[in-house]
Amino acid sequence: MSRREFLQVLAIAAAGGMSLSHSPRAAAQAAKDFYDLPKFGNVHFLHFTDCHAQLMPIYFREPSVNLGIAAAVNQPPHLVGDYFLKKFGVTPGSAQAYAFTCLDFENAAKQYGKVGGFAHLATLIKQIKAGRPGALLLDGGDTWQGSATALWTKGQDMVDAALALGVDIMTAHWEFTLGQDRVKEVVEHDFKGKIDFIAQNIETADFGDPVFPPYTLREMNGVKLAVIGQAFPYTPIANPRYMVADWTFGIQEEHLQKVIDEVRGKGAQAVVLLSHNGMDVDLKLASRVHGLDAILGGHTHDGVPEPVLVSNSGGKTLVTNAGSNGKFLAVLDFDVKDGKVADFRYKLMPVFARYLDSDPAMAALIEKARAPFAAKLAEPLAVTDGTLYRRGNFNGTFDQLILDALMAQKGAEIGFSPGFRWGTSLLPGATITMENLMEQTAITYPYTTLTEMPGSQIKTVLEDVADNLFNPDPYYQQGGDMVRVGGMQYTIEPNKPSGQRISDMSINGRAIEADKNYKVAGWAPVAEGAKGEPAWDVVARYLRDKKTIGSLTLNEPKVKGVAGNRGMV
Repeated sequence: MSRREFLQVLAIAAAGGMSLSHSPRAAAQAAKDFYDLPKFGNVHFLHFTDCHAQLMPIYFREPSVNLGIAAAVNQPPHLVGDYFLKKFGVTPGSAQAYAFTCLDFENAAKQYGKVGGFAHLATLIKQIKAGRPGALLLDGGDTWQGSATALWTKGQDMVDAALALGVDIMTAHWEFTLGQDRVKEVVEHDFKGKIDFIAQNIETADFGDPVFPPYTLREMNGVKLAVIGQAFPYTPIANPRYMVADWTFGIQEEHLQKVIDEVRGKGAQAVVLLSHNGMDVDLKLASRVHGLDAILGGHTHDGVPEPVLVSNSGGKTLVTNAGSNGKFLAVLDFDVKDGKVADFRYKLMPVFARYLDSDPAMAALIEKARAPFAAKLAEPLAVTDGTLYRRGNFNGTFDQLILDALMAQKGAEIGFSPGFRWGTSLLPGATITMENLMEQTAITYPYTTLTEMPGSQIKTVLEDVADNLFNPDPYYQQGGDMVRVGGMQYTIEPNKPSGQRISDMSINGRAIEADKNYKVAGWAPVAEGAKGEPAWDVVARYLRDKKTIGSLTLNEPKVKGVAGNRGMV
């Protein structure tokens, strides 16, 4: 073991609170012990979510801006940087600090390496399952979208990987952007008898019949349990409606309570909701329904190391969120006694690729899936001088790059790019490959647009998106992060009422005029019939011309009225 490797192993082991001697063998053993999670109780759930088709280890920078509004101010999951470390007792500079925050990202990434990767995740799952008889593996959705290979195979690479990983139960969101026919094809053929695809909140638009089973009943170590599915409730709003034209969605709170009562009536002693609502929605939902022991949540990509305990009329419900990009594996253990959950243990475990062996069978499956596309994926487009990332309420450097490319290639004054939360990160000096670009743009409606838009309409667009993000009622938060804006400056006040959050819109110091038209470039239109060159072609052309991407200056709004908010570094 080299000195550098030795120090890396020491660091990962120390993150687990291990006491170390200064021998490489002891350090290696301590690093292994980091993933040694003692069995507790008699009911066990393993949970990952929002992997966004990332089969390979990646870098992923956590947000520096994740503002909480109203009741969510300064509460998990809206804590970033040092505020997060203090809340959860995480040591600065540790592997855990690297996993959960954006602090000193570049140096920490070099020290601790890439995260995730299904071959490494498979190793960890097998290790955890070995000591937990009957443990169930739950997939929270956003699994079949987010990479070039997932797009080009219509999600088949991820379907095969999920089966090999041993997923037992799944719900969904971005899967539906492959179209309802493709989803039904996978569920009725690939998954049949192997993976339960559940969603209590999806019905047919004509007669209101359930499209998928609302729940699954299982027995584990003599305990009867139920897992209820909750797909993303706003799929037809956040994504194209025509892709799921025959189905309706929604939170369906009342129906959920009936389902909970039903499974309790059938003898379920432990009941969990596998949710893709987003954590703020789950926190509200947990306060309004009773009979859930836990919500295993996703959608908002929040890595939260401790459950939030929410009181309701029936007792208390644990609310969790397990991060994204295959970066974490959550383990929830229940001790069920006398027909109810008496105690629990929860651990959100970072998946450090350097410190988990690659599972040979999964590695071979991944290599086979990627082989037909290897040359296309590896095409070099440019080199980046700075870190490229996406996640954050207002903008990221990869988003800025996309905006710059759209405006330059389309001859636009203003650029709009969706506030997608998915998308991996690149370190300074990295070559931007076609695979990296596709990790930011791989969707089934990638069309670029150029629109003449009056200033009044631009304000309306920004106000609508701001309300999706900052409405004080979580049930009205229907989108991702704020639309990314290029070429134009503006001020946002998240705590103001709907329609009054956006002001001071300008281009190069000149105020935007309400009745004047401006050329606006964008991509990912949700309207049916939209056409245009795919975003990856437009941005790839820009990158090939540039060859080197210098340090990017983020075009972020001036944010007012958030003094003391711990959701901003």
